[in-house]
Amino acid sequence: MLSSIRSKLIVSFLGVSFLVGAVSLIVGGQLLYKAFLNEATNRIRLDLNTAREIYLNRVRGVEVALNTTTLGSGFRSALKKQDAPELVKRLTRLARQTEMDFAGIVTREGKTLCRIGNHAVPKQKKQVPNSIANLALERRAPVSGTEVLSKEFLLAEDPRLADQAMIRVLPTPRAAPRAEEEETAGMALAAAIPVLEGTHLLGVLYGGVLLNRNFSIVDQVRDTVFQQEIYKDRNIGTATIFFNDMRISTNVLTPDGERAIGTRVSEEVRERVLTGGEKWTGRAFVVNGWYITAYEPIVDIFGERIGMLYVGVLEAKYADIRTKALSVFILLTIVGIVLAIWLGYFLESIILRPVHRLIEASNEVSHGNFSPNVGPISKSEIGVLQRTFADMLTSLQERDRRIKAESEIKLVRSEKQASIGRLAAGVAHEINNPLTGVLTFTHMLLRRQDIAEDIRSDLETIAQQTERVRKVVKNLLDFSRQTELNTEPTDVNRFVQSAVSMMKNQALVKGVTLQYRPGEGIPLLPLDANQMQGVLLNLLLNALDATQQGDSIMVATGINISTNAMHRKGVEITVRDTGCGISPEHLDKLFDPFFSTKEVGQGTGLGLAVSYGIVQRHGGTIRVQSEVDRGSTFTIWLPIGGHSKEDEGTHR
Repeated sequence: MLSSIRSKLIVSFLGVSFLVGAVSLIVGGQLLYKAFLNEATNRIRLDLNTAREIYLNRVRGVEVALNTTTLGSGFRSALKKQDAPELVKRLTRLARQTEMDFAGIVTREGKTLCRIGNHAVPKQKKQVPNSIANLALERRAPVSGTEVLSKEFLLAEDPRLADQAMIRVLPTPRAAPRAEEEETAGMALAAAIPVLEGTHLLGVLYGGVLLNRNFSIVDQVRDTVFQQEIYKDRNIGTATIFFNDMRISTNVLTPDGERAIGTRVSEEVRERVLTGGEKWTGRAFVVNGWYITAYEPIVDIFGERIGMLYVGVLEAKYADIRTKALSVFILLTIVGIVLAIWLGYFLESIILRPVHRLIEASNEVSHGNFSPNVGPISKSEIGVLQRTFADMLTSLQERDRRIKAESEIKLVRSEKQASIGRLAAGVAHEINNPLTGVLTFTHMLLRRQDIAEDIRSDLETIAQQTERVRKVVKNLLDFSRQTELNTEPTDVNRFVQSAVSMMKNQALVKGVTLQYRPGEGIPLLPLDANQMQGVLLNLLLNALDATQQGDSIMVATGINISTNAMHRKGVEITVRDTGCGISPEHLDKLFDPFFSTKEVGQGTGLGLAVSYGIVQRHGGTIRVQSEVDRGSTFTIWLPIGGHSKEDEGTHR
């Protein structure tokens, strides 16, 4: 029965199919488990980010509410007069509208003038320390964030807050040892805003929300992130705010159905998150069940880690989905094995031979041979695959050629600019000293009264031309120095508006319309604003030189994806004119040192080269598009989120 080759092939293929199927089930099951675990972990990381934003939005909400209050004329008038009853009335209305638990005013001497609650106007001489208000007094600037409130402070503000903050510590398996049986301090979201009249400090307005037993944030996280999803009569997602390692606000439930206030996190998580300052994700048993969890530390206004933010998603749902998917996978694998055996008998000689040839060709491509022999083109559907593979090889060859050409161009340009930079530095140094002497003595001669007018005219010509040479030397130095960047977070729209404003008068004199269209939602970028403004001014000056009366220049900002292989998101600054344009043969030379299309004496050819270097050191790119008699468009692209070497380059 097994004497024929066909029979042997069928039996061999059957054995291999069963072996591959069994291995696929084992390996596939493990991969499926890891895939679901990774999916759950990735989701919980994103959920933690959302929870953090909700938490921080609440902090910002407190700060905005207080800041808005300080702007009111009635409030400022009452504060100047230290009219405590009027201020208490306004603070009470503010707290009721914004759901603050405490609010008050501290004088510039650091004493509490008034607050909401039963002790609205303090009478005791001894003042309870108010850390966030004192910090705002010290900095003379708004302060907001998370703060630990002592029992004494809470009693002074409102005894009910002290009762709300007091939480009994419940025994929790795997938690670190703790001697205290109850926690009397509170954790709060607070802000303090100094009220200034010119440079005179009137006082500080403070307020906040006590987090102990306050469930609004954790329930908002649950409702926003998990959308109140229920799985087997249980909330699929939970959120918790920890004070140190103890739950003070949570929607995790105990087996009795109560919120698990007073329970604590495991010692392992406490060490990693609170002590080590790390984010922690993993599978954990949380009070009443297994969850995929994520924790991150909460830092107070002084930079100390005082608590943790937690989100968790019920593992049971993912486990059930995994089990169902694995069952389907097993069934499909079995069906696939049977079908493969049946199809293998008919298709072995037709399909596998060209497929093997394609596999061999693929291996050759992986080793750098982009011209492998794919064999004769089949007349069946495999022929489509072979032709597609051949087309792909052609594309790879073209891409490889293009990449090599671009790399050579960039290498040549870099070497040329480095050589010119060294030469420029030397030449500028040698010229600058005698040039200074020439200019100095020329001006000294011009001060003399006994010089004939024709000689004075000649001397003035010498001074003017010497100043021109001096300007060229300065450009040489700017090009060769490659000055270090002094970056700071910069509002792009603001610095572009400043540059456009500088050029308005020149454009008006020339009869050119200069307009600016700022983009929306543009984040702060780490920039050396002075150098980048110089780049923009250079582009605007070039645009003005290329335009005539009646032409227009449009400057715009926006967010776009980079055109290089990294495809990163960044901010674009576009300068578009309707001037004379640039001829195609000049486009590739625009950023080369000493290349200029202007008349002799009108430019040094270094402006765009210097601009190119500045943008490149910011991790950005410059590209230009132009048509003769239609105008030119220069686009500066700057990356969002930091400088990456892969971003550097110039695109035309």
